Amino acid sequence: MESISRKTFIQSSGLLIAGELLVKKPGAIISGTAQETGARPADKWTLKNVRLETGFVYEDGEVIATETGLFQVEIENGKITAVLPNDPKADGTDAKGQLMLPAFRDMHIHLDKTFYGGPWKARLAKNRSVKDMIAFEEKALPELLKTSTYRAEKIIELLQSKGTNFARSHVNIEPTSKLDSLKNLQKAIENKKNTFGTELVAFPQHGIFYSHSEQLMKDAAAMDIDFIGGLDPNAIDGSVEKQIDFIIQLALDHSKGIDIHLHEGGEPGLRTVEYLTKKVVENPALAGKTFLSHCFVLAKLEKPKLEEIAEKLANARVGVISTIPFGSTIMPIPTLYRHGVNVMTGNDSIVDHWNTFGSGSVLQKSNMMAQLYGQSTELELSRCLKLATCGIMPLDDKGKQKWPKPGDEASVVLVDASCSAEAVARISPVKALVHRGHLVYRN
Repeated sequence: MESISRKTFIQSSGLLIAGELLVKKPGAIISGTAQETGARPADKWTLKNVRLETGFVYEDGEVIATETGLFQVEIENGKITAVLPNDPKADGTDAKGQLMLPAFRDMHIHLDKTFYGGPWKARLAKNRSVKDMIAFEEKALPELLKTSTYRAEKIIELLQSKGTNFARSHVNIEPTSKLDSLKNLQKAIENKKNTFGTELVAFPQHGIFYSHSEQLMKDAAAMDIDFIGGLDPNAIDGSVEKQIDFIIQLALDHSKGIDIHLHEGGEPGLRTVEYLTKKVVENPALAGKTFLSHCFVLAKLEKPKLEEIAEKLANARVGVISTIPFGSTIMPIPTLYRHGVNVMTGNDSIVDHWNTFGSGSVLQKSNMMAQLYGQSTELELSRCLKLATCGIMPLDDKGKQKWPKPGDEASVVLVDASCSAEAVARISPVKALVHRGHLVYRN
């Protein structure tokens, strides 16, 4: 690997991103970062000495361990083409016994506005309302926009170093930055297109009607975005029905999904959940494409009402994107899972004016979930992995091997762990990330 200066090392926050990229023939490597090389595609290559999970070990009916073995994985044109018995002498890249898992996915993040990649800066004083933060953003965004493309790339590199190859990013659409935040982020995504996948949410951070962003949202919906966003319909725009009706119609008109930030609790929060769910049932084209981010109101419901709402969400195929705990708010993730609600997670804000923290790791979110809900057995810990992988699991609940199989996308992460349970419990170090057949990060 080519040398890296101390200055560049510091600027990259200690991360050597995509240190080695496989190209053309198996085993051939090129030095440099993913951005420098454009992550040139490997037509066909082999990964040997790969550790894969093969089943569970039982004692008195309880899972006490996870069986694994070493295998050889063939990759071609971005797909896994074969999973073969291991041949240590094969011509290929040596995984050195590291555990292969599905690449991680961050399903709620704001790549377009961050302090990351620049000087350290903590967030403002606590206890500011969302409207207070909107006023602050109106002053801060012009300066943030000057470096937002560069900083988005830095966050993407941070995510890659934590095993994440895909993110759903909310991007500000409001009168201060207009469509510039979106355009700047699209430049970063274009620069990383061979090494990272994204979905974009047009996010009216300052309210749709509160900031008169209706036309801007319509303009964004006609651009290369995937979801129509929203924010606390009652508290920000003064009407649950008015905001949601606007979002629903915009999504239907442009064949987009929906992802609404909902921080509100109490009656307005519950009314938002129920009204959105009702509208999705009335418009089946939105089923499976509609999500409530945060949705803290669920954490405050009495058990009978929670069970009722969880059942409605599952039947309407409305998902919940949860950052797990938020301050003292603990989300009812086990209840949502039990009813079949699609639950995903993300880092949300990373080192910005909303949040000082953020490691970039969604595996850490799986660990946090395990700790919060007492998921400490081998089986329970292994099941928590699905939060980081959006449900793709090496083994099903009975220990039958489900992944990887020929035809699966070759987006994988290698971790220094013996099994999924250990990876979750210890937040095991990421050693390599492969995105659609391209080795984009190697530690």
